[in-house]
Amino acid sequence: MAPRKIIIDTDPGVDDILAILLACSALPEELEILLLSVSTYPYGNIDVQNCLRNVVSLFYHVEKEIAWRKSQGMDAGFQTLQKCKPLVAVGPEHPLSDEMLMADFFHGRDGLGDVHASHPHLTPDDTWKALFSTAEQSNDPEETAIADELVKKDALFSVSKQPAHQEILRLLRENEPDSITIVAIGPLTTLALAAAEDTEAFLRAKEVVVMGGAIDEPGNVRSPAPPLSAAAVRAQRLVAEPAFRLIKQAPGPIRDMLNLRNQITPVAEFNTFADTVAAARVYALTSPNPHTTMPPAPPAPAGKPDGEHPPPFLAPYPETLSKRLKVTLFPIDITEKHILTRGEYRKTIAPLLASKSPLAEWTTAFLNSTFEKFETLQEGISGDAVGLQLHDPLCIWYCMAAAGDQKWQLNADEDIRIETSGHWTRGMCVLDRRTRRKREDDDVGERAGDSGNWLSGAAGNRLGRCVGTPGEDVFGGYLLKRVFAL
Repeated sequence: MAPRKIIIDTDPGVDDILAILLACSALPEELEILLLSVSTYPYGNIDVQNCLRNVVSLFYHVEKEIAWRKSQGMDAGFQTLQKCKPLVAVGPEHPLSDEMLMADFFHGRDGLGDVHASHPHLTPDDTWKALFSTAEQSNDPEETAIADELVKKDALFSVSKQPAHQEILRLLRENEPDSITIVAIGPLTTLALAAAEDTEAFLRAKEVVVMGGAIDEPGNVRSPAPPLSAAAVRAQRLVAEPAFRLIKQAPGPIRDMLNLRNQITPVAEFNTFADTVAAARVYALTSPNPHTTMPPAPPAPAGKPDGEHPPPFLAPYPETLSKRLKVTLFPIDITEKHILTRGEYRKTIAPLLASKSPLAEWTTAFLNSTFEKFETLQEGISGDAVGLQLHDPLCIWYCMAAAGDQKWQLNADEDIRIETSGHWTRGMCVLDRRTRRKREDDDVGERAGDSGNWLSGAAGNRLGRCVGTPGEDVFGGYLLKRVFAL
């Protein structure tokens, strides 16, 4: 069976890293990872240098894990990664047309606990050079390891000097139509840029799998959590951590701002909220008539002639397109039900830690703080019952499944639209829950009693939405078994 070719668009924080690890642990006949498009949103989980550091650190620890397993006479695992190493490309650093939203309070500035210093994003080449220069000049052994990883000829990844959205378009053009799935587990800015630059090339994608949106559940865009008590901080300082890890920040006030967040908005999920215009533009490509759901272009900036606005990435799509984009949405309604508990993780990892597994030590470094923070912020949940919601890894599990697997339950052709400008509802997924009779398919346009073209059969988006999986209670264990080759 030919593997599913995938591109992963990510802003790598905790669950992104777990998703990438799961993809790398796939069998060669399951997945082929062509590209990691690393988003560098300053309003997102982490900044540009730390995005790249997290990805490089991931490959560094996987390489160490493979060597360790071989030394122990174990199955090395990570077969798809060893067969074909992916490209890593730098994505955009700003949303298409929104104010930036910083989320440092949740994951820490580096996305996994305030590890690294921030540097300005210039070109992709400059970004990689800045990362290497900083690491090379440091006296910190961890920084030296990063520098070594970036110049190794036999590394498990290749560096791209092209912007991520252009790499996506290149891969789509060079491969057969309907052969590449794009897995978007961060805001959709990179995908929207690709779609705007060459819409027909972008439509060569087989499917776009998106972790995003909240349909019936409250949103998860949140503000800083209150600081821990002094006693809780002292207790956290007892947690041992390995020497090389993404989370260097010691337990304490900075860690207090990690992980579970208090809600700012009751209706928006973070990835959608972070770039509502990008999400709306990508979803519009699922419509028979994309103009019916495209967000309005913002007004021209002061002093800019109207004829020079909007910029190309906010311009309308061509009037005639060859096909509709297939989008499968994994909203938090379904992803939040899939949990990795502290107890399951601890019992699985304990013997690996005792045997000095590099990957077990690394994942434990950032998951320990995640579990601890969840415990401080949740009433009635403690100890081994504390759990991490596996939002992003669920999208990878779906891609690893055989085509047509009936255990995955999907709603087809849902008209899900994104609110891009609401004062209270920005980022909301809007559905028409009325029982009104639909208009004729060829009747498109605003009509009395149908503001927004909700009743026209030729208007609106057509998204697939995951509503059921092979097992909410088994996924955490499945992920651990695949990643650690158990």
